[in-house]
This record gives sequence, structure tokens and C-alpha cells, in this order.
Amino acid sequence: MSKRILLIICLSFFFKGCKNNDETPKPVSPQIDFIKTFGGSSNESARSVIQTTDGGYAVLGYTQSNDDDITDKTDISFDYWLLKFNTNDNLQWSKTYGGSDIDQGSKIIQTLDGGFALIGSSSSNDGDVSTNEGFNDIWLIKLDASGNITWEKSYGFPGNDLGFSIIQTSDGGFFVSGVLDVSGSGGDGNDRSLHAGGDYWGLKLDVNGTKIWRRYFGGSFTDSALDIIASNEGGFILIGSSDSNDVDITNNKGGYDFWVVKIDANGNLIWEKSFGGSQIDEARSITKTSDGNYLIVGDSRSSDQDISNSKGAADMWLIKISDTGNLIWEKSFGGSSFDVARNISPTTDGGFLLSGSSRSQDGDVEINKGQNDVWLVKINNSGNIEWQKTIGGSDIDFAYSAVEIDNGDIIIVGESNSNDGDVIENKGFTDILITKIKVE
Repeated sequence: MSKRILLIICLSFFFKGCKNNDETPKPVSPQIDFIKTFGGSSNESARSVIQTTDGGYAVLGYTQSNDDDITDKTDISFDYWLLKFNTNDNLQWSKTYGGSDIDQGSKIIQTLDGGFALIGSSSSNDGDVSTNEGFNDIWLIKLDASGNITWEKSYGFPGNDLGFSIIQTSDGGFFVSGVLDVSGSGGDGNDRSLHAGGDYWGLKLDVNGTKIWRRYFGGSFTDSALDIIASNEGGFILIGSSDSNDVDITNNKGGYDFWVVKIDANGNLIWEKSFGGSQIDEARSITKTSDGNYLIVGDSRSSDQDISNSKGAADMWLIKISDTGNLIWEKSFGGSSFDVARNISPTTDGGFLLSGSSRSQDGDVEINKGQNDVWLVKINNSGNIEWQKTIGGSDIDFAYSAVEIDNGDIIIVGESNSNDGDVIENKGFTDILITKIKVE
């Protein structure tokens, strides 16, 4: 080969490499694959979605209807409602669970045996609910893979006790969190001194739902635990909101704060931290990061102290904390109106999905379709927005949970009152809203 031909070949590879390095990355374009509503003539809402081990997904919420898509109940009280979909997004089965009073599901997990565990709250004492201690109890249902009840347990006292989150522990048991009405319990939620109002409540259960221990944490006002995660050392982290400034809370920033409580495997308090400003800041969801730290998301109406860049009336607020509870960084997302987050979930590229709602049409929000819209925000592992998507009609549309499934698509669930715009059908009052997003 001549030196001239060799030189031309080398130069061609050189310039090709330079061109590739200078190319601008193709912009990501999230597209709606489908929007579906499920419900009847009354009120429905979806609160949690998970991918299932068979490649499909399951959606938990609640229903008040007894017609249209709801075929297995006769009364018009609220019941848990579970919908199971296959890999082709077809509904395989749906089942309701509850009694004659109010039963509302909050969170679903798939269990190690391939079944499911559902957590929420119940004020029933009949039907599927075997016991009730008074007003609302935390109600846990263990199902097999087909949605049949294996067992169910209620946890509570005569007051208003609410269940919001559940994880399965390494021993096959469960850890459940929610709110204990301490005044209603007479202090019986554990062996500590009586507080007042509602407190964070954590219950460690065995594989059959039998209580191993229970602990509550809080102060004299309102403390609501809304999510939990296993810590790196085998204990647990509970997150939510608190407006107390006494007993277990040592540094309230003003109004409601993000309140984070870390306990060991036996329920003993390791540390507690408050994050926020002088107004209302409420944490809703927590997830781990690849570096052993944690991301916590919720919403904030503050513009001072820990909040450095308020965008409007209320923002999605995201904080990253260390395993010792130190604030690493914080970010606000939104526009000039009310924007809130209800869930954070990891994606396979190391980023995260934030799901909630928006009333803005400026700032980080490109468009508003009417009142509250579903708002999905994709961030990278540094908390920078990669893309965002607004979904809805002219009425109120809200997202409570989102998950990336194996093929990279995203399932978002929530509720809708709309009957126009992106939402082609409303079956009555509020429906379950399920949206699939493809990212191209």
C-alpha cells in the first residue's frame, strides 16, 4: 500500500472520530404510548405501581364504585382495588378487598414467594377484614400470585391509625410504617412516654404478619410517616413530615419539615433530622443511590434556610442525604404555581423518575393542560433534569407513582377527573389513570 493511500485512510478515521466527538447528543423525546382510565360511576384512585416478575405490572389503589370496570363488589364503600397487567398491557385480572366501611390501599410490593403484600388503612370490621380496633387501622393483606388472600392482619388502637408503606425484610418478614394516633392508643404503640396527636409508627412483623416489635416517634403535634426504606446496616429509615419541635424532634425549621428518622434493626432511634424552611415542606418518597446515600422527594412552599432556589408557590423538592443524615445537595423543580412530587423511583441508566402534579406553565414546566396535570420528571444521578412530560385534560389529573419496566418504557399511575385533552374517557367522578410513556 502506498504512503499516500495510507495517509488518506488514517485521515478519514481521524476526521470521522472528530465528527463523532463533536456531535450533539440526540435529544430525548418521551412519547405517550397510551392513556387508559379504569373505574365506575363513583371515585377511584391508583396509588402504587410495581413491575412484576413475569414482566407485567400491578397497580394498587381503591374504588368506591360497584359497576363498569368493578365487577366483584356490591356496595359503594371504598375498597382496595388491585389490577394486574401482562407484558402486552392487557388486564389479566382485577380484585377488590375490604368490608362495608372505608378501606383504601396505599402501597403494593411483590413478595419473595411471587405473591403480593398490600398496605393501607381500613375502618371495616367485616367482609375481608377480620378485626378492627376502632375508626381506622393499618390493614395488611398477603396475597398469592393470583390475587387470592393468604392472610390479612389489622394493626391499631381506638384512634385514627393509617398505613402508608411496606417493605419485605431479609428474614422474609415485613416492616410497615404509617401514622399512630397516640392519644387514641393511650401510649400503647410502644413502651415509651405518651406523646400527642399523630406520630411516625413502625412495626416489624414476621412472615405471617405477627408483630415482633413496634415503635413510634414524634412530638406534640402532627408527625406523619409516608415512606420507608431499609438502611445500609439492616435497620430502617422513615420519612414524612413533622410540625413538632419537642420530644424526638430537635431542630424543626418552621411549619412542617421533611423529617427523617433512622432506627436500627430493633427499632431503636439512631438519629433524626429535619430539612426545610419556614413554611410547609412535606417528604413523600425515598430511594437509595448507587453511592450508598439516599434521595428524598416531596414538596416545599419555603424559600429560605435549606431551600436555595424556590421556583413558585410550591415546588417539587429533592434532597440528597448521607447515611448519617447530612444534607449533600438539594434541588427545586417547578414553575410559578403549585408543583408537587409524590414518588421517586430509580431507572436503569442510574437516574430517577419523579412523579406528581403541576399547575404551572413556566419555569421547568413546558405546558399546562388545565388545573392539575400529571407531571413526570426524569433526572440524572446529579439531580439535573433530562426531560419532563405533562399529561392531562382540563380538569384535575394527578400521578402518585411511576416505574420503569424492563423494556425501558414507563408506567405512570394516578387519578383523573378529565374527559378531554390527553384523557379520552371519564367513567364517573375520579378514575384510575394509567399512562405508558416510551422514551425515544
